[in-house]
Amino acid sequence: MKIFQLFSLHPLSPSPIISHRGTEWGSTSGRWLLLHFSLFACLCLSAQTVTSPDGKLSATLSDTGGLTLSVADEGNAIVKELKMDLVISQGKKTTHVGEASIVGKPVMKSVSEDISAPLYRQNQFRSAYNQATVKLNCGVSLELRAFDEGIAYRYVTTGWKGDYIIENEQADFTFDADYYTYLPFTTNPRKPEAMAFQATYAKAPVTRQKSLPAFLPATIDQSVRKVTLMESDLEAYPGMFVSAEGLSLKASFAKYPKTTDHYQWRDQLYVTSTEDYIARCTGNRTFPWRIIAVAHDDTEMPVNNMVYALATPNRIGDYSWVRPGHVAWDWWNDWSISGVDFVSGINNDTYKYYIDFASKYGLEYVILDEGWYKPSSGDLLTTIPEIDLPMLTQYARQKNVKLILWCVFNCLDRNIEAICKKYSDMGIAGFKVDFLDRNDQTGVEMIYRIAETCAKYHMMLDYHGIYAPTGINRTYPNIVNFEAVFGMEEAKWTRNGEQDMPLYDVTFPFIRMQCGYVDFTPGGFRNATAKDFQPVNNNPMTMGTRCHQMAHYVVHESPLTMFADNPTIYMKEDECTRFLASLPSRYTSMKILQGKMGEYIVTLRTDARGNYYIGGETSWEPRDISLPLSFLPSGTYKAVIITDGVNADHVATDYKLKSLQVTSSTTLDIHMASGGGFVIAIEK
Repeated sequence: MKIFQLFSLHPLSPSPIISHRGTEWGSTSGRWLLLHFSLFACLCLSAQTVTSPDGKLSATLSDTGGLTLSVADEGNAIVKELKMDLVISQGKKTTHVGEASIVGKPVMKSVSEDISAPLYRQNQFRSAYNQATVKLNCGVSLELRAFDEGIAYRYVTTGWKGDYIIENEQADFTFDADYYTYLPFTTNPRKPEAMAFQATYAKAPVTRQKSLPAFLPATIDQSVRKVTLMESDLEAYPGMFVSAEGLSLKASFAKYPKTTDHYQWRDQLYVTSTEDYIARCTGNRTFPWRIIAVAHDDTEMPVNNMVYALATPNRIGDYSWVRPGHVAWDWWNDWSISGVDFVSGINNDTYKYYIDFASKYGLEYVILDEGWYKPSSGDLLTTIPEIDLPMLTQYARQKNVKLILWCVFNCLDRNIEAICKKYSDMGIAGFKVDFLDRNDQTGVEMIYRIAETCAKYHMMLDYHGIYAPTGINRTYPNIVNFEAVFGMEEAKWTRNGEQDMPLYDVTFPFIRMQCGYVDFTPGGFRNATAKDFQPVNNNPMTMGTRCHQMAHYVVHESPLTMFADNPTIYMKEDECTRFLASLPSRYTSMKILQGKMGEYIVTLRTDARGNYYIGGETSWEPRDISLPLSFLPSGTYKAVIITDGVNADHVATDYKLKSLQVTSSTTLDIHMASGGGFVIAIEK
């Protein structure tokens, strides 16, 4: 007689492992045991466990006392309890998924697949996971996946017709101790969901964090491991925030917009009032993946591929026309070129100068940032009188350079077919789209509309003023960069002591870069020590050394990489500029050789030609490292090495360039000054 069934997924088996027990039931004790085991059977049937392929991570879903998930690492709690709920309303009917019961056996499977990702941090990677699809008695299923590098789950509606709304979603992550957390809080306490998703990390035990919402990704330091909360495949649904409460991080979501208005200066759309629910849906659908990423070593964090692996695959077909590259960018340096016989600014002569610079150094693109059309008009089809865009496009074409146009999200969205047709016919390569500044459902839907239409016209996209990537760059590979980082544009306004950029620079790659591309807009050549740095708008400085800035070009995952300083400065610093311009925009692999979050990072990349590139950065703390080149195949290689100069601790622009022959047995001893770094190119 079958008394109970335990369902779990063995790492090597795609099928549930079912165990049976039996006994004799004739006696009183037997009948008592029958009752005992029957009650135990109810508990067992209400819990489903899925285990990672290597057998270390496990996630157990239970419906006893409400739907909960617990996550463990070799038996040790990662998330002690995750309380889950999805509140669905249709007409007068309200369904709490968190109160539903598990029905029947889960559908189990094991998957190992090679994912092609030629514009991502590597050409391809293997994704392996075990999955349990658990049916609930409310017309909703829950898909639970266990990877070696983390756990993910999502809801799938299976029995719904017509329109319905999602009133709310609950995801309360409760931990077993008061761990340190790294939270990027909203910068708008009055309207927390309305901001640019640019903030440094507040590091504190979870019980001592502010009660403000923080956007994702967010990291929990559990000493023996780092746990990062992320999301993937966010489509037609609001993005997640988390707030600290006790030993928990509790999810919240932007409400569905009810009314909107426009800021006059940029004609930027913003939400003025909201409904009392978070999403509108129709029929059966999948919901975003909730990710609990796990790293036992900090070096595993920047190369976690779960966000990309869980995203919907390519929807646009052939994208060989998408060309990553380097970009001469105008806004950060405030068009402050010098030594010319014309007045610099947003005009034809200035952009011809930028195009000439890009052509000289082999940079593929020039961006025309804010001002080429009148921002307050929101009219992208009409340029200002000082700009002759057809002439500039033709001039750039003759120089083997293409142009990218800045614009505001909603201004592009409301007339996107006409805008895309005009500028694709003209030869414009794409758009840098800015100031979404929200992640409610309608905002998310907007970025999908823009991506799809721009793909139709073979136009690339650089998304600014937006939440961290959630895998849409896999779905729409014409999206070649995202901001969602406290980057160089923020640093140029930062007063001494307000923000510690070198510390942030060796923190965010471990957290934010797990999600993917990051448009930090590096390349400032007015480098300053902690003592010397001052905020300057038109001739901005950077915190840290020249080599710290140059290392960004290897450390950051950025297929469309800015040269943020002005061409005059770059041409005076020809040696450094030529080196940066020679670096690839597309890499075939990425590995973190050394590093510790908040202290330093050393990144190795390779390109399709078999060359190797290493970038290293430290915080304000000087650092000496030994760097074995044991990753090199046999043979002799030429290495170009740029390190902090002997005086870089008080003259931040000081650097030293040297070339030498190296082999796999070579070990380099490198000193990084305060706020320093290094960059190396190795060729056969």
